[in-house]
Amino acid sequence: MVIFKIFWCIPIFFYYSICVAQQNRTDSLKKIIATAKDDTNKVNTLIDLSQNYLNTDTKTALIYAMQAKDLAEKLNFQNGKGWALKKIGQVYNIQSDYVNALQAWKEALKIFEVSGNKLGTSNMLNNIGVIYYNKSMEDSAQDYYLKSLKVAEEIKDTFRIATALTNVGGVYSNKPATYEKAMQFHRNALLLSIAIGDSELIGNSNGNIGELFVSMQKRNTSSNRYLDSALVYLKRACNFYSHSINQSYALVVIGKVYMIKKDFANAVDYFNRGYEMAKVFDSKLDMAQALLGIAETDTCKGDFKSAIDVYTEAEAMFKDIGLEESYDLEKVYQGLATSYFSLGDFKNAYKYQSLLIDVKKAIYNLEVDKKLGTKLFAYDIEKKQGEINLQQEVISRQKLIRNGFIGGFAVVLLFAVIFLSQRNKIKKGKKRSDELLLNILPEKVAEELKVKGSAEAKLIDEVSVLFTDFKGFTAYSEKMTPKELVKDIHECFSAFDHIMEKYGMEKIKTIGDSYMAAGGLPTPNKTHAEDAVRAALEISRFIAEGKARKIEIGAPYFEIRIGIHTGPVVAGIVGVKKFAYDIWGDTVNTASRMESSGDVGQVNISGATYELVKDKFACTYRGKVQAKGKGEIDMYFVEGILL
Repeated sequence: MVIFKIFWCIPIFFYYSICVAQQNRTDSLKKIIATAKDDTNKVNTLIDLSQNYLNTDTKTALIYAMQAKDLAEKLNFQNGKGWALKKIGQVYNIQSDYVNALQAWKEALKIFEVSGNKLGTSNMLNNIGVIYYNKSMEDSAQDYYLKSLKVAEEIKDTFRIATALTNVGGVYSNKPATYEKAMQFHRNALLLSIAIGDSELIGNSNGNIGELFVSMQKRNTSSNRYLDSALVYLKRACNFYSHSINQSYALVVIGKVYMIKKDFANAVDYFNRGYEMAKVFDSKLDMAQALLGIAETDTCKGDFKSAIDVYTEAEAMFKDIGLEESYDLEKVYQGLATSYFSLGDFKNAYKYQSLLIDVKKAIYNLEVDKKLGTKLFAYDIEKKQGEINLQQEVISRQKLIRNGFIGGFAVVLLFAVIFLSQRNKIKKGKKRSDELLLNILPEKVAEELKVKGSAEAKLIDEVSVLFTDFKGFTAYSEKMTPKELVKDIHECFSAFDHIMEKYGMEKIKTIGDSYMAAGGLPTPNKTHAEDAVRAALEISRFIAEGKARKIEIGAPYFEIRIGIHTGPVVAGIVGVKKFAYDIWGDTVNTASRMESSGDVGQVNISGATYELVKDKFACTYRGKVQAKGKGEIDMYFVEGILL
């Protein structure tokens, strides 16, 4: 502990020194700008000033970068404009505005390519690749990384070659089929990093190779040879990181390797060292992952009581940093369920097994959202490029008219035709954008979002929430090819969508093989309970008819449970990017329990819903039925519509 307390003082001292030096440099640059003429030196100084604010005040950084760009345009200083656009892109990237970041960097790339600035070209190609990689568009990312590498090799820029090699290797590391290619690129990056003498680059390359060996071990468990190699490289990475947050991460990975080797003493030692290092930098994520490693080691040792204590601490930390739907929390709940079961505490084992299932469903939904987000990102890029092309075309036509005014009415007429054509394109683009928005949000919420730029969450006093879930979905999916499975699910959910539209219901979302919708929102109405029950009965008929057809041809078929509950909810938009309309509240949880407590082919409703529809539908009282986490609830099966 004493060693870590001494080290704790070191980064604070250096951080203070860096802050003082940065402030002095900022003051000096401001003085230069105040007295400088409008020339290329002033452009470069504005870019430097933007860089100084980049990690502390992005708004100010953007202001100086924009000033640099505007002055560079005025002076026709193309390279200056390119570097200013690089800073603009960096600001947008930090702000998670990836579409504008990408656009700035692509514009900078064009400038550097035209002017023959290969250093700038390689830099922008790499930056663009990073955005595509972060948006899970790996093929596009790899194209840009390889182009960056080619240009860097032409100018013999070893630092950028090493960076590009590392990035290319990172993409190949994601697929077992390309592990060997990944290793080749990471080893080449390591050799160059050693030649450069950059400790951080050397540490990164060693760490990448070490982690790749761990991945290779998972596919070949016949011996520990990959783990031994992993330890060599990961320990080298620790030495070169030299007391940085990256060192904490490497220590935790080493702990995981020792845990796989069943060397529990070394595993716990490295997890503890990683935890203490992360604590120095107040990196709660690394601290939580170190705790998870210690808990998993205790589980492997059979020390389940100690494991439960550490898992619980890790759980609180993951939740505190907002990772409530993550693979790390999935591991925590898996460990807690296993530990409690091993101790014979079946009540808590069941509790954490249920939480584990909920987290797995949430992760599946996040992965689906991520795939949708990738498509929306590609659409946003296309839309942005269309807007810029339109602006450039209109500007060029305006110049043509201004310079050729003597040409007379024919040129004016030509411009009018072009303008009308472009206006029609804008209208079509707007219509397409609006249609996409209405596929994601209710019309009323979408309009509020377009007008205000935001939409307030609202409490709605009475809403009927409908849940469906397919019985035996896992067993069903094992009998189908992925293509057939997706086709069947798409067919069912498309039919459900049409049924919801027919009865004025609002689809909320799908979660794996579950479907969720609600009546009475965003605009409240008095028929929501009846609408929900009618929609549920039609869904039940649709699935029953499909089952009959499949039985006739001897094919696997779906069976479904449907549940409905009525009560208050809070409804609104989730997040600030890739908006999603969602609802929250105990009503949602109870509706989910109606589905899980029902029977196949039945529409199971709560007492609250029954009171609203009893004059419209024939129902059978089931009595008070135990629902997980809710106690006993009055439930009814809907038998049909009353004449």
